[in-house]
Amino acid sequence: MKQQLNRSLTNLRATFTSFTLGQQVVSVIGTAAILLAAFLVFRWVSTPDYAPLYSNLAASDASAIVDELNAQGTPYELANGGSTVMVPRDSVYATRISLSGQGLPEQSSGQGYSLLDNQDISTSEFQEQTDFKRAMEGELASTIEAVDGVTTAVVHLALPPAKVFSDQQDPPTASVLIDTAAGTTFDAEQVQAIVHLVASSIDGLDPGNVTVADSSGKVLSSSDAGALGASTRDQQVAGFQQQTSQRIQSMLDRVLGPGNSTVQVTADLDFDKSVSESTTYGKNKNVPPLSSSTSTEKYDGPAGGSSSSGVVGPDGQMDSFGATGAGGKSSYVKESTTSDNAVEKVIEHRETAPGSVNSLHVGVVLDTTAAQTVNPTDVQDLIAATVGIDPARGDTVQVTTMPFDRTADKAAADELAAAAEAAKTQRMWDLARNAGIAVAILAVLLIAWLRSRKRSKRREKTTTYLVEQLRNDAAERQAAAIAIQDAPALEALESRDRAGDEMRRELADLADGQPEDVAALLRGWLVDRP
Repeated sequence: MKQQLNRSLTNLRATFTSFTLGQQVVSVIGTAAILLAAFLVFRWVSTPDYAPLYSNLAASDASAIVDELNAQGTPYELANGGSTVMVPRDSVYATRISLSGQGLPEQSSGQGYSLLDNQDISTSEFQEQTDFKRAMEGELASTIEAVDGVTTAVVHLALPPAKVFSDQQDPPTASVLIDTAAGTTFDAEQVQAIVHLVASSIDGLDPGNVTVADSSGKVLSSSDAGALGASTRDQQVAGFQQQTSQRIQSMLDRVLGPGNSTVQVTADLDFDKSVSESTTYGKNKNVPPLSSSTSTEKYDGPAGGSSSSGVVGPDGQMDSFGATGAGGKSSYVKESTTSDNAVEKVIEHRETAPGSVNSLHVGVVLDTTAAQTVNPTDVQDLIAATVGIDPARGDTVQVTTMPFDRTADKAAADELAAAAEAAKTQRMWDLARNAGIAVAILAVLLIAWLRSRKRSKRREKTTTYLVEQLRNDAAERQAAAIAIQDAPALEALESRDRAGDEMRRELADLADGQPEDVAALLRGWLVDRP
């Protein structure tokens, strides 16, 4: 393994040294760029996604929480001037539970019901009410911050003291200030969710008495009906008009083709909420009575002298039926009937929701060229039937044919064509540039490979020559050993020794610089040796 690694490093070094100065600079810069890109990608992938652990922290609580996170080895970030502590999203709840076991945070606002833990018997009623209000505000703020997109929430409650008579009780109100994350926009449904969340948490709080605003000062929902109408009513009217226009426009596009008609809708919506109660009594006389009673009283006897006789009436006075003299007679008959008749009664409670249409006005313009085969009256009747035009309500529909100005359309088409042509040309140039870069890179690699191959062949030839010379020198030394007595031969042998020493030094240098080539050549000779 070590020899293979050394061999790979040697080949890499030999290849790098065979490059020209420009190729070496390009190789170094390219390798550094690749390593930097890999480092940045690794750092981006390994960086955790942070989420708020606590917000609106006091300085002492923030310091204590940071110290505890450092002791636990949990990575963190500070935001909002140090009042918000961020931790990796996957460890938010575990870290929060761990810090709660340490009694953190202690003094930060918005602690919720933990404010009520420190009350004792000496706490005044005012302090109890204040702590309860602060606890509710903190709990509601924490709950709203759990909504996706809300970074920080502040809740203020106005809870009037209870009064004896309910008709004199002032209603509670609430205001909510939210800070959303960058690029996050709250829609009407999310605002209504926060409004009803707060209203459902406070006894007797009406959703209409909850005001929601964002950090930029924009009122999202208000307890003031007039202020609320400035935004919500306009949105509802615009949405209704847009929906009606799209219905008419889609129908005309199918008939005349796109771009041959234009539609404008003006709607007057009723946002007044009314409640009415009515009681209706029936007039059916054939209904039998619920109950009836009849009483009859008769008298026939002496009158009792000259005194008057009768019965006591309803007014407490004696009703005389007649007076006779002594020895006369008196008689009377009284009959009374009482009936409880059933009366048909219908009580109706009707509550009209806001948003009904007071009037609707539609204006349509058709292109004269495209509407030559279309009757404008038919189009008007079709639109009236589609959107429910009611003339008794004051609705109107006007359909007119006019020649359209196509100058802007032609200019836009020309610009689109020019942009498409420019994009096509740019793509061609980009393709040619990329192809040129690829060809240049391939050419550089081919030239480097050819030069490396040429150098390899030259080194192989040089190595072969030096080794052959070494072999020949060894053979000559053996032959000269026989004729060692001859002086001229001895001088020639010494001269050859000096040349052999020089050759051996070159061969040693060659073996140090190119050990693999020398080893391969020697292995080949050993194999070919008889």
